[in-house]
Amino acid sequence: MTEATATTPDDGLASTRSGQSGQPGPARSGYNRVLLKISGEALMGDQGFGLHPPTVARIADEVEAVHRTGVEICMVIGGGNIFRGLQGSAQGMERTTADYMGMLATVMNALAMQAALEAKNIHTRVISAIRMDEVAEPYIRRRAVRHLEKKRICIFAAGTGNPYFTTDTAATLRASEMNCEAIFKGTKVDGVYDRDPVKHADATRYDTVTYDEVLQKHLGVMDASAIALARDNDLPIIVFSLDEPGGFRSILDGTGTYTRVHG
Repeated sequence: MTEATATTPDDGLASTRSGQSGQPGPARSGYNRVLLKISGEALMGDQGFGLHPPTVARIADEVEAVHRTGVEICMVIGGGNIFRGLQGSAQGMERTTADYMGMLATVMNALAMQAALEAKNIHTRVISAIRMDEVAEPYIRRRAVRHLEKKRICIFAAGTGNPYFTTDTAATLRASEMNCEAIFKGTKVDGVYDRDPVKHADATRYDTVTYDEVLQKHLGVMDASAIALARDNDLPIIVFSLDEPGGFRSILDGTGTYTRVHG
């Protein structure tokens, strides 16, 4: 495990590519469209399992604060608070079946986040890589892009729809397909460290780190497939603390603390 922080106004965060919609971004942010990746465990709060509604509502507040600035937002949420495919496989369950169960857990989390956001009168769409038309839209790239152009928040669920791929890889894939300008990885620490800062008080936090350094030093930002895909598509990953109130918005304002993973 490893994660970190730190930022400077001129470290590249404010630079941007043109958004899919061709519309300029809000004055306070250099980004027009981003993907927020959070783990399923982030929705547990202090519980050991499942969903903690006040925590879900708090994260929805963080998303709302950025949404209100005009930034287009996609989300990918893991399912580890309900079921994790690798753990099921380790306990003797067939890996493919276990991974599909994990995908279904991400749909449950996506629906919970949708409910929390729509309680704030924010239009959302849950878009699933596995067809389940009664509860979510099927993933169709052009339709998803159109939702974003209409300022709806798209919550991508069920991973890539394939076993053996994590939600980290799904997040990088969807961010690339949606032409997002960065992935924002919300964690329990404020960036990427050379060692686990929970276990090592002298752990050093990175301001910036390259994709290759993440892979070579096993920094644990995301799995290797996700990092390689981000590197191949020149997609920055911004690692920040989701537990810090206003942390998501402050980074887009140019004042937050984070680590930027780049080429």
